[in-house]
Amino acid sequence: MLYGIAAATASFLLAALLAALLRAPALSLALVDRRRRRPVPLSGGVAVALVTGLVAGVGDWTGVVPLGPAAGRLLLGALAAGALGLAADLWRLRRRWVVAGTAVAAACVVPYGETGPVAGVLAVGWITLVAAAFRGLDHADGVAGTVGVVTAFGVAACAAAELRDGLAVALLALAAALTGLLLHNWHPARIALGACGALFTGFLLAGAAVFTRAGHPPAGGAAVLFALTAPACLDVVLVLLSRRLAGRPVLRAGPDHLAHRLRRLGLTPQGAAVVVGAVSCGAVLTGVLVHTGRVGAPAVWWVAGAAAAAVAGLLRVRVRVYGPRHGAGAQGRVPGPARPRPTRGACRVPPEVADTPGGASSRGTIFPVRQARRAEEDQVSAPLRVRNG
Repeated sequence: MLYGIAAATASFLLAALLAALLRAPALSLALVDRRRRRPVPLSGGVAVALVTGLVAGVGDWTGVVPLGPAAGRLLLGALAAGALGLAADLWRLRRRWVVAGTAVAAACVVPYGETGPVAGVLAVGWITLVAAAFRGLDHADGVAGTVGVVTAFGVAACAAAELRDGLAVALLALAAALTGLLLHNWHPARIALGACGALFTGFLLAGAAVFTRAGHPPAGGAAVLFALTAPACLDVVLVLLSRRLAGRPVLRAGPDHLAHRLRRLGLTPQGAAVVVGAVSCGAVLTGVLVHTGRVGAPAVWWVAGAAAAAVAGLLRVRVRVYGPRHGAGAQGRVPGPARPRPTRGACRVPPEVADTPGGASSRGTIFPVRQARRAEEDQVSAPLRVRNG
């Protein structure tokens, strides 16, 4: 208990300090993301992964809270997924390669002896999906960190109920590290998780949830896993359905995530993060109560129903998410087709002159520049009109 408190405190302080130190190198390496025309460094995930691995490794090395072989492989797999995400941030790897690498790492850590081959393959897909979903949550300030903190506390409670103390301490260290990062990631964000931190966080949380539910009935295990990661699943389903209905490629990025839609509905960036965090609290609490036997598995149907209603409601609301970012001018005018530029040596005729028959001005004045022959004939043949004497 005392080591858990010390580990959480050290993780919080180290992550906050390391994230601040890594901001300048990320800017110099152009490891940034553009959010509302401002560069945000993507090195926060490096701080979270290093601090979590360090604190958990020290506990295992000293023997105070040993991780065990299975939890040790899970932590190494999460670090490998984080390294793959860092490579994706640096060299812009294709999404298919990132997903494939994450699936390979997940296949190496799933406990097939406890889950069975079929459930183990499904667990590999689940870990890969949750890791990719957390990468999608990182498109808005503070959202991925808030969801990660809430989920880490919930999965740590489940691990402690299964007497997996080493895994619970690692998850507490992750929650504290994400909290330290939120000091810099809250709006306006000065640093972000990036693919490194998002893949590491999602991989470790999903893998730890699989470990805690190993050996339980498959139906109840699937219900708890869904409840613990409901906001990430909600975001993935919302994005996939939205892009399919709009005829847009599934892998083409866009401002169509959950936090983006909440912003377009009028919430502030802080409000969107708080709303998503509150939804995560309710779902994670339900998952923990079901796992510990305080409530029955049918309680998860309420979470699933609320998630389905949220997806349907957000899709039916007429919120433009795929339109042009700057389609209209400052006064709301839509720019029309560009007028052809006159060639060199040609006279420029004002619009009020060019629009009147024969090229004469609507005010009755004669343009001082020589016009075409047809315009001269019309002016000569037309009756002379004199204004003001």
